[in-house]
Amino acid sequence: MNTTTTHAPIDGPLHGLKVIDLTTVLSGPYTTQILADLGAEVLKIEGPTGDAMRSNGVLRTPGFGHIFLASNRNKKSVQLDLKQEEGKSKLKLLLKDADVFIHNMRMAAIERLGLSYSTVVEINPRIIYCSITGYGSNGPHGGRPAFDDVIQAASGLVDINSGSGGPAYVKTVIADKVAGLMAANAVLAALHCRSEHGIAQEIEVPMLETMTAFNLVEHMGGLTYPDRAEPPGYKRLLEGGRRVIHTQDGALCIMPYGPKQWETILCRLGQQSEFEKLAIRSRADVSRNIGALNDLLERLGPTMSNQQWQAVCDELDIASGKINPLHEILDDEHLAAVGLFETSDHPVVGPIVQVRHPVLYSKTPATLRSPAPSLGEHNDTYLPKND
Repeated sequence: MNTTTTHAPIDGPLHGLKVIDLTTVLSGPYTTQILADLGAEVLKIEGPTGDAMRSNGVLRTPGFGHIFLASNRNKKSVQLDLKQEEGKSKLKLLLKDADVFIHNMRMAAIERLGLSYSTVVEINPRIIYCSITGYGSNGPHGGRPAFDDVIQAASGLVDINSGSGGPAYVKTVIADKVAGLMAANAVLAALHCRSEHGIAQEIEVPMLETMTAFNLVEHMGGLTYPDRAEPPGYKRLLEGGRRVIHTQDGALCIMPYGPKQWETILCRLGQQSEFEKLAIRSRADVSRNIGALNDLLERLGPTMSNQQWQAVCDELDIASGKINPLHEILDDEHLAAVGLFETSDHPVVGPIVQVRHPVLYSKTPATLRSPAPSLGEHNDTYLPKND
């Protein structure tokens, strides 16, 4: 894709969109950062002490934890005490000409603040109102608190990720981020509906339902059929279908796909008789024998170096890649070449490295226009002056 442009007439495809962001921690801020990266004007409404992530993670400068820096760029910070009438009044002024209002509070909490959909829609009938909740408000757990850990557990992910030590969490806040991606999609769908049909509406993005749907795309298995006669899950993933191949000098991911590729690589490596014993003719045969196939590949791992294995895979057009240690990810040849990591000078923190928006737009690119803001940095810009 050619992304070269001599002049971008607007800052991103969502230029001109105004978002009031009453979110904290990660699911909501991740949503609104996506919108902000794409050009929306995002006003991050923060209470007296600010977003909790300001004090979390690697913290070299007070108020700028690394997670906050990574999920709040391109936003404007407006500090308001919404427990006071003055703060609520000022927020309602900001809502009058907004396109989107988004929060990730429990319903009871947002109602106590007087900012439920029924109230906000009276202020602005055109508003797209998005709530990110732990559980759907129409279910028995609707008012419960929820964090990424709890949603990973309830959605089946902790069970799916079980290993020799039993059930295990995925080592990333995946439920928060998947909910954030879903919320961004939902907001854009609602904006399209408003644009094409004149319909503004309320959106609820429940984390448990979202994460369960995400997990079950490939793991429904026998649950697909009402009799449940077969077990759930995708066997290739649950029963040894993914292995780290340890080589002479490191480790690789090697992914032959389908019977032909398995035959090709094993025969190339002198294992034709072993492959023929498995009588593999179809994808279903591969699925049934995935453990045995990977056993063969795993045993062969130490016979070659990473470079030799990569050469064989490239020759046979088999997907493969090195296991990138997290501390070396910035040095990955491909990621460095495509400029995924950008270094900029934060006016408070100093030089920081950020991951740019990963999607490429040929005419209206997403840009890093401004770093994560200081608490209340933009009050004077957006709030009326007190008499």
